Amino acid sequence: MKTIELEHNQANSQGNPSIVIIGAGFAGITLALRLKRAGFDSVLIVEKGDGVGGVWRENTYPGAACDVPSQLYSISSAPNPTWGRRYAEQPDILAYLRRVVDESGLPPLLRTQTEISKATFDERSNTWRLTTTTNQELECDVVISAVGQLSRPSVPNIAGISRFAGPSFHSADWDHDLNLSGKRVAVVGTGASAVQFVPVVAECAEHLDVFQRSAPWVLPKIDRQYGERHHQLLRRLPILRLGERLMIWTIFEFLALALVDAKPVARALGAVALGHLGRQVRDANLRSQLTPDYAPGCKRILFSSDYYPALGRPNVSLVTEDIEAVEAGGIRTVDGGFHAADVVIYGTGFTATEFLSPMEVHGRADRKLSEVWADGAHAYYGLSVPDFPNFFMMYGPNTNVGSGSIVYMLESQARHIVRLMKVLRAHPGTAVEVRATAEWRFNQLLSRRLDKSVWTLCSSWYRSARGSISTNWPSPTFLYRVRTRRPRRNAYVLSNAVATNSSSGRTPEPAHTGSTVSSGTDSAD
Repeated sequence: MKTIELEHNQANSQGNPSIVIIGAGFAGITLALRLKRAGFDSVLIVEKGDGVGGVWRENTYPGAACDVPSQLYSISSAPNPTWGRRYAEQPDILAYLRRVVDESGLPPLLRTQTEISKATFDERSNTWRLTTTTNQELECDVVISAVGQLSRPSVPNIAGISRFAGPSFHSADWDHDLNLSGKRVAVVGTGASAVQFVPVVAECAEHLDVFQRSAPWVLPKIDRQYGERHHQLLRRLPILRLGERLMIWTIFEFLALALVDAKPVARALGAVALGHLGRQVRDANLRSQLTPDYAPGCKRILFSSDYYPALGRPNVSLVTEDIEAVEAGGIRTVDGGFHAADVVIYGTGFTATEFLSPMEVHGRADRKLSEVWADGAHAYYGLSVPDFPNFFMMYGPNTNVGSGSIVYMLESQARHIVRLMKVLRAHPGTAVEVRATAEWRFNQLLSRRLDKSVWTLCSSWYRSARGSISTNWPSPTFLYRVRTRRPRRNAYVLSNAVATNSSSGRTPEPAHTGSTVSSGTDSAD
């Protein structure tokens, strides 16, 4: 087994800890930029794919685009005045991320096609040992997971799924060599991805069956293409770009309140969505099938102005009966109907609640994070878990947004983590971890907020198999930024490396006190 060592903080003349970031999507890039600006020079980004981009590298299905306006779905320190559309498409977003990495000098920090299978904390040295899927090892002081919540495709457990004779694939693994023209296509799922690629498939397929388990709430997508005149205007007057970003952010913050504190607003959104449905679908039977039977916002609200028209095409059928089994030549539903298909496409989302899986993480006394999370993932502001020193997460539990831009949340998390890294730099050889009492108190308050949210009213990918909501932040993103702006003195503990009593699983007493950057009281809202 080959061991590759980064320069540890004990040997670094500046005291900088050696840091490994797992993942080179928006989260990993955002954090790496902030670490570099703060002077941390021993940073490595490991990425399982062949380049940067995360979900925007992997999801290349036709029609892939963001459902947050591009001026807000971008890193604040790396503005882009030349977006091609108000809602940026996948190639444009991927090109943006690649440009940010190149222009910021991050390529030397990047190691691609390197997937971490296991991370183990060594209490004797306060260091982490990472094992790759190719049996290499990395040693570092700090590990930061930036793998996100939407990195592992979810393929449904349907009887006979392997017996299908033709091509089948998940939307995140789109087969671009397959020509769908003249084919009978079956699409399983009507989530965010399907809403985007169904209109494209409908135009070329001979016949398309869309299998719907529950009708989504769909709002109109008020999109437009940006031309050179618009680009020049934003270059010359950056205040216009900032003003647009602020306006979009404010609207989303108001909508975030509707998911917990202002449910009448959520009902108003539902009315807008039903009006959109009524205008675009004239057939009463189809309109009835496309009318959601759950509260607006309980599942992810989608944006599209071409999904409903696609379902109204003569070559498209909406199938609402449950699937019984996949057979060699198509899909059979529980009512006995058989739907012949040459191709099956699964638009069934991702394993959002299986955080970090399949990577194994072992903390103090060899505690497994998967066992700590046996009843549902939890963390202090989605960032850290007790007994896992110098291990942090970007886009961890309860940091997804029901309304707004995840990039704004990621920047808040990056600021918090970098401040903790500065503490480690000031105290070389130590480890920092969240106190169990602070994490418990935070999650108690968080649970009370979540219990008031609209997400409790139905089942969705927001919820785990046990019913807990481990994905979403139940308040405006501004409150998350305020709460995480400075690590709280009473929330974290610093410790020296220990060689004794490590089997007890107890957190050592602080080696230094008062070394975090601020104090305050815990709150989830």
